[in-house]
Amino acid sequence: MKTILVTGAVSLLLALFGTPLVIRLLRRQGYGQPIRVEGPKTHEIKRGTPTMGGAVIVLASLAGYAAGHLATHDGLSASGLLVLFLMTGLGLVGFLDDFIKIFQQTSVGLRSGAKLAGQIVVGTIFALEVLQHPDAFDVTPADAHLSFLRDFGPAIGTLPFVIWIVILIAAMSNGVNLTDGLDGLATGATVLVLAAYVLIGIWQERNDCAPVPASQCYNIRDPLDLAVVAAAVLGACFGFLWWNAPPAKIFMGDTGSLALGGVLAGLAVCTKTQLLLGILGGLFAIVTLSVIIQVSVFKVTKSRTGRGMRVFKMSPLHNHFEMIGWPETTIVIRFWLISGLCVAVGLGIFYAQWLRT
Repeated sequence: MKTILVTGAVSLLLALFGTPLVIRLLRRQGYGQPIRVEGPKTHEIKRGTPTMGGAVIVLASLAGYAAGHLATHDGLSASGLLVLFLMTGLGLVGFLDDFIKIFQQTSVGLRSGAKLAGQIVVGTIFALEVLQHPDAFDVTPADAHLSFLRDFGPAIGTLPFVIWIVILIAAMSNGVNLTDGLDGLATGATVLVLAAYVLIGIWQERNDCAPVPASQCYNIRDPLDLAVVAAAVLGACFGFLWWNAPPAKIFMGDTGSLALGGVLAGLAVCTKTQLLLGILGGLFAIVTLSVIIQVSVFKVTKSRTGRGMRVFKMSPLHNHFEMIGWPETTIVIRFWLISGLCVAVGLGIFYAQWLRT
């Protein structure tokens, strides 16, 4: 528990006081955010705002995690390091995308195929590695099973498991990326989901099957260290949100959104709550679904009638509400409320099984 507190505090302070230094550096280098032409006109005032701020979140999280372990002399865990690897690897993919946008001064960075390839490579390495590294009780960071509140059903085999985990990682990282369209929106929503994973990790540690199995115990490797990872990223997001809140002084860019989506997916895999993440991160699922609906309906109606129909005035969903006149801060706060409701429902489902015992 002390490691969680130290880690979160160090990450928060590093992000809080480090972000303004990065803002000045990025401004001096001219690394400002390009704005897509077809986007809402209200976004024009954001042109030139420093981007790639997600690097602060990643670095502060890594430093906070290391500092927490050094301060308490707790050993590093395979599960925690693998989740941080996933976050950092996807952050590097996003960093490359952001750098291309800035260098070419366009709203389009890496081609979608190249970005997806990067996500697949990093996700595949993670998915293979979580099946390795057993602890003293022969528990690995993950098993080749699907999971909701814990693993269920028969093992699905290594290849199907890797494919499923890569899909989960790509879906979550792209979901956070799509949600990162308004000041503070994705950062605040991610904070809420990370807070849930701090609680989940602590609860799983207190009801661990090792060394003596008990009723409804959790067969999780390193649950407490997964809570430490969640606290590290949570603290970093808190510190960054101080500067990313409306009106944002810095954007996280794809560097941050892909990294945050990756850490959420990694936590879900290692805590064996893969499908529960769809509820906890419900806001990201809703935003992604709005894009899928918009694109699908447009393509189908265009192929049949020659004129594409749009369900929303603009996607992702938050842009639709901008187009109908909602102020940005109103959208952000209401979407945070939706995210909080999704987290509350997810945690309620997670703890409900214990009410029957």
